[in-house]
Amino acid sequence: MNNSTESQATLGVSESVGRVSCLVTTPPDPAAVFVLAHGAGAGMRHPFMTQLTHELVTHNLAVVRYNFPFIEAGRKRPDPPAIAMATVEAVIEFAHNQFQGVPLFAGGKSFGGRMTSHFMAKKNPKNIMGICFFGFPLHPPGMPGTDRADHLHHLTCPMLFLQGTRDALATEGLIREVCSRLPKASLIMIEGADHSFALRGQNLIPELARHTAAWISSMG
Repeated sequence: MNNSTESQATLGVSESVGRVSCLVTTPPDPAAVFVLAHGAGAGMRHPFMTQLTHELVTHNLAVVRYNFPFIEAGRKRPDPPAIAMATVEAVIEFAHNQFQGVPLFAGGKSFGGRMTSHFMAKKNPKNIMGICFFGFPLHPPGMPGTDRADHLHHLTCPMLFLQGTRDALATEGLIREVCSRLPKASLIMIEGADHSFALRGQNLIPELARHTAAWISSMG
């Protein structure tokens, strides 16, 4: 975070949806920018989101994180996919305009990553070089299945999956099976971590940021 700057903005999604907040954290000369979406249970200022942002910035990545409308309005129930995807699209367009000429990546934690991938599968924006999932929610707890990954076959960009081996929302065997069928997918399993990347009090967020930065750098 040394010499980085942080600013807040509000973005209009649509007349019916309204506006959402975003935070832009920028190192002096970013090598790339990452549009980072939060999960279903907390917004852009959640400690996980804040620390992941700070760690990514130490790797010379700018980060644009934002709230989905349900968080902005103080609701607990996540937005329907159409609203979530419209929000992802608005923030990606904002980031593209703010960082013209800088390689652009997107993704997010759990719900945020999945909604980003649904948007990308539908629109396949050419300005996104890759998507990173911090715990892809493959199925509900105790209900193993792969239907939630069906849309991933429509993505044309590289994908990075960072998953815990104890993730109740993506059993290891199933997430490995899904990734093995996606030609542009890379999978990194974090031994012992759960869906929140908790592991006996260890802080795994720096490791997540290192893997993300190395993956982004490999596409340079």
